[in-house]
Amino acid sequence: MTKVITFKNRTVPVHYPSEQATYLELLHNKLLEMEYNFDFRKKWRRIASVEMIRDVAILQYNDGTKLYMEVC
Repeated sequence: MTKVITFKNRTVPVHYPSEQATYLELLHNKLLEMEYNFDFRKKWRRIASVEMIRDVAILQYNDGTKLYMEVC
């Protein structure tokens, strides 16, 4: 399934299996926790999409590189 998440006035598609919808809420909570982390906010501007695999968010940049973030 795909859902769009908004963080700091930027929307990014989030891809996740339908049985793992609860981890989407964990991602939202983690983004709220990272709200004042300016290094992360700088990285967020270059994120093209997010893929959720259990409790790990794989943030994919425009150039194809990935950043793994634990959300639990």
